Formats: sequence, structure tokens, C-alpha cells
Amino acid sequence: MSMNELPNNPEKPNMGAPLAPETYPAPAPAAAPSAGPAVEPRVPEVPSGLGNLLNKPQNLAIVALAVLLALQTWSTHTRFNKLREEVARTLQKDNASNAETAQLVRDTQETAKELQVKVGVLESRQSESQSQQAALQQMYQDISKNRDEWALSEIEQVLSTASQQLQLAGNVQGALIALQNADRSLSRSDKPQFITIRRAIARDIEKLKALPSVDQAGIALRLDNVIGQIDNLPLLADEKPAEPQAPRRVAAAHGAAGAGGGKPAGAATPVPQDMGLGQRVTETWRNWSQEMWDDIRQLIRVRTVATPEALMLSPSESYFVRENLKLRLLNARLALLSRNEGTFRDDIGTAQEMLVKYFDARARSTIAAQSMLRQVQANNVSIDVPDLSESLNAVRNYKSKS
Repeated sequence: MSMNELPNNPEKPNMGAPLAPETYPAPAPAAAPSAGPAVEPRVPEVPSGLGNLLNKPQNLAIVALAVLLALQTWSTHTRFNKLREEVARTLQKDNASNAETAQLVRDTQETAKELQVKVGVLESRQSESQSQQAALQQMYQDISKNRDEWALSEIEQVLSTASQQLQLAGNVQGALIALQNADRSLSRSDKPQFITIRRAIARDIEKLKALPSVDQAGIALRLDNVIGQIDNLPLLADEKPAEPQAPRRVAAAHGAAGAGGGKPAGAATPVPQDMGLGQRVTETWRNWSQEMWDDIRQLIRVRTVATPEALMLSPSESYFVRENLKLRLLNARLALLSRNEGTFRDDIGTAQEMLVKYFDARARSTIAAQSMLRQVQANNVSIDVPDLSESLNAVRNYKSKS
């Protein structure tokens, strides 16, 4: 509340203003003269100074009100000054904050400009990368498609070769390996379209596994072993006479030779000198006749042979007999690989007949060769093999649709 806003109380005059003449009390009219002694009229005293003002209650109230107004004015002025100082400090802080904010705004604007430039560069690079990614995706699709086509072409070629080998040579193991490799190649791709092809390949694999196994390698090795022994097999025409035995002597002569220091068995025993002339002639004739008989026995041998022409082979004919036997076994080996069971059995039978006819059947090597040929002849070399048409048709149908 300011000094100018003092309340105007009409009933309480201002303490500082002088009283107007109209405000003084009017003099009382003179009383009528009475019978008593005469009294002089009394003039009222005019109040003057602070003491006069304080003597009245109204003046005290005015003074108290003035003091309160002064205190109020001083307090208001003090608070106004403090408020002004605070406002000044706040304004200074706001100015500093505004300056910092302006600097931050400028920095932010510069950063925003730089970011806009960078964003523009990134957008251009992103557009380039997107175009490159689209090109790479298209290229990958083309490569993937071509790769699948190449893989299917390779699988088709492998299956076709395996089918030919299976039909011509009966190579079941080779066809089985080819099918398994084709299925393994298709398993690397995650395309569901290959499931039909894999099912067809799985059915062909089960068919091949159900076939009886033919040990062609073991049979071929046995035939090779027999072929390698033919040059060492003894022929009937190559049989040599037995070694000559030592001539028999008289028991007494043998006893004398043994006691005389152990001479060789084949050495002629000298006729003792203490014998008579007749005994010495008889002993000499006996020794001579025994030696002559042993030599004659080595020249003539009697043996029963079913084919006499086998004993009359010349060295060149013996060579051709061995070579013909080898050719028969080699032809049987080729028939084994081509699954020609009729030719295989005919050649094995002919080879066995040649062994019996021209070779010494009592020799151990000949007996071993005959045993191996009998083992080979007991095997079946021809089986009904299926074709791989189901797998080939599945691959070709997929290629025609794609």
C-alpha cells in the first residue's frame, strides 16, 4: 500500500493540516443576566503543538495509522528492492542461458546441416547398395537356377551311365554308388521340388540292395590265380623217367662194404680175393646182369592213359596246349564280367577237361587248380538286374517342367 493510497476518512481530519476557522466551536450566546454576580465570558483555548494532538484519541489513531503506513511503505520498498535484485539476477542468468542456448542452437544447426549432408550421402549410398543388392539377388537367382540345372544335368549323366553299366556289365555296386552320390547331391539343396526325384532314387536303391550279390572280383581273382599256375602245371608228355637205383649186391658184399668204411651205394663192390675162381665169376656175372636189368627198366615204362595222344606232344605242341588253356580261362573271365553265364560255364568246363586230358592229374598243383575251377563254376554270374528308368524319368520330367 503506497503513500498515495491513504484512506480518506471525513471524520478524522489530517493531523498536519491547521483547523479551519469554521471548525472552531462557536461561542455560546451570552446568558441572560441573572441576579447573581456577574461572570466574565471565557474565551476557549486553541490547541497547539504535538501535545495537543496526542491529547485526543482520534489524533492517536491517526498517528498510529501513519506509523503503520510508514512501516508498510518501508517493508514494501525493501521487498521491492530485493525483488528487483532477484529479477536482475534472474535476467542475467536468463541472458547467459539464452546466450548458451543460442550457441547450442547454432551448434545444433551446424550439426544438423552436417547430418543432412551425411544423410544425403548415406541415402545415395543406400540407393546404390539397394540397386547392387537387387542386381546381386538377380544374379544369385540366375546362378542358383543354372547351378540346379547343372546339378540335374550331371545327375542325369551319372544315372544314364550307371544304367548302361548295369544293363551291359551287371555292375550293381557301381550303379548303387552312383544313385547314392546323386541322392547326396540333391540333399545339399533345400528345394522341395527335389523330393520327387529323391523318392525315385530311393526306390531304385532299394531294388538294387535287394538283388543277390555276385562276387565277381573274387571269381576273377580265382581265375587269375589258375591262369598264373598254368605254366608250372606238369604235363603228361613232360614226365621224366625215375632216377636209376643202385644195383643190388650180395648181402655179404654189402656187409663187407659197410664194414670197410662206408663206400657209396652206387659204387661197384670188388670181388673178394679169397673167393674161388668159380665164385668170383658167378658174382661178377650177377652184378653185371643186375645193372643191365636196371638200365632196361628205365628205358621201358608201362602206364595206362585214356588219351594216348597226350603223351606224344612235342615241346611246341605243349606250349600251345598251355596257351589254349589260358585263353579259355581268359574268355571265361570276360564272360563273367559280361554276365554271359552260358559262355562262362562252357569255358570253365573245357578248361577242366584240358586239365584232365593233358596234365598230370596226380600232381598237387593240378589238383589245386581243379579245386579252384570247381569253386568258380559253383557261382551264379547272371542275375536279373532292374533298370534305373524311374530315377532318370523323374530327373528328365523336372528338367522339362523347369
